[in-house]
Amino acid sequence: MSLPAGTVTLLFSDIEGSTRLLQQLGDDYAAVDAEHRRIMRVSCIGAGGHEIDRQGDAFFFSFTSTRDAVAAAVAAQRALATNHWPDGAELKVRMGLHTGEPSVGDEGYLGLDVVRAARIGAAAHGGQILVSETTKALLGPGAELKELGEYTLKDMDHPERLYQVEVDGLPSAFPEPRTQAPVPVGPGRQNELADRINDYVEKSLAQALEGAAQLTPLDAVRAVLEAPSSKDVAGEPSRTAKVQSLVYLFFILAFGLVGLAWVIKILFF
Repeated sequence: MSLPAGTVTLLFSDIEGSTRLLQQLGDDYAAVDAEHRRIMRVSCIGAGGHEIDRQGDAFFFSFTSTRDAVAAAVAAQRALATNHWPDGAELKVRMGLHTGEPSVGDEGYLGLDVVRAARIGAAAHGGQILVSETTKALLGPGAELKELGEYTLKDMDHPERLYQVEVDGLPSAFPEPRTQAPVPVGPGRQNELADRINDYVEKSLAQALEGAAQLTPLDAVRAVLEAPSSKDVAGEPSRTAKVQSLVYLFFILAFGLVGLAWVIKILFF
């Protein structure tokens, strides 16, 4: 099977609580799983997806179109939710999507994009569709998405910002994604600001000892406030972060100036 290369959207899904369903349904579980497989294939392949792999009740599809991938996931969730399952059973499937450029090997896709997509799928709850920030960006502003925040996925070095696809008529309230704890924003911002402040203070002291023009405290404050931050959202830094940076700045300047005074006293008096 020839797999699409380049930028693709990967979809992972599996049944939540399949062991419990098997115990509840007994011999009827085989028919339920067969219907689940039919719905997933009709929804995904019908939307232009390629079935890459299936293990047990878990599926792996790829799409050349991000919009088609999300549309397939929505169609599958609708069909699963409205299907009449035997013995009052509730079959809920979790789904995760990520867009990237995985390598194509002899046995399928390879690379971190595949791992990230699989981890996003595992983080979802039954009936929920989660997408990565890359997928969200390619969907455009018209997509019905709910931002959930940054989460650290298993085996991933950097946190991933996750979004939930909102589907009319289907549940939208779910617990937090099944990952490690959410990534706190505050401490990271404080450390970043402190590093920037230290850089400015060290530069000021170095220029003073070399006889160059020294930055005034007002110049340093202005530099900190005007310096761009990777954590700023849409170019609007938090006022709280600015206040915290000023507090750090005055403490560091105070100690720096005391140290500078001792250096000058030792050298010149």
